[in-house]
Amino acid sequence: MDILIKPLVTEKMNEQSERYNRYGFVVVKSASKPQIKKAIEGMYDVTVDSVNTMVYGGKVKSRYTKSGVISGKTTAYKKAIVTLAEGDSIDFYSNI
Repeated sequence: MDILIKPLVTEKMNEQSERYNRYGFVVVKSASKPQIKKAIEGMYDVTVDSVNTMVYGGKVKSRYTKSGVISGKTTAYKKAIVTLAEGDSIDFYSNI
């Protein structure tokens, strides 16, 4: 669990999981594709076909308050899109 931070549960990822058997995860920035594959196969007991990764940089945001402008930055993160073998699936809602 030190590589996987959290699963991505969005409308777009739900559609991809239904249509293409792909699932998204936020992972540690230093994780490589073989490490991500091994972590997902070990945690969810599935067979991973491919892993695609992308690194998102943080956005600069500012807001206006009574005391002036407050500016900051959102956190940067790495996202992994995992394609599973045919017949395998991951159910994120089973523990609820």
